[in-house]
Amino acid sequence: MRLIALLARLVGAGHSSRPKRSRKTPSISQLVAIRQALLGCVLDCEGTATQRLRQKIDRAQTPQELWQLRNDVYQVVSQHHNQTVAAERINALIVRFRGWVEAKQLVRIK
Repeated sequence: MRLIALLARLVGAGHSSRPKRSRKTPSISQLVAIRQALLGCVLDCEGTATQRLRQKIDRAQTPQELWQLRNDVYQVVSQHHNQTVAAERINALIVRFRGWVEAKQLVRIK
């Protein structure tokens, strides 16, 4: 019995060492503001890929889902402008995601 209890505690301790996800839920207006910031990055871009990306941004339901689309934003902006402009736009978004995405994921593009 003691062995089972010890194993249960060890397994439980293993789970608690994982990084905790934020349980904080954004308000609708906060989510809309993040979504608008992302859409603003591709405002001057056109084409099928941009349209598909806009639809993905519109369907995203959490800040984490929106943050995961940053690579797609980078690609679209790079194709319409250049990598420097794309990096500047993505880096400007970081402030919008603070508190919603783990800090270690909020890495600037160089």
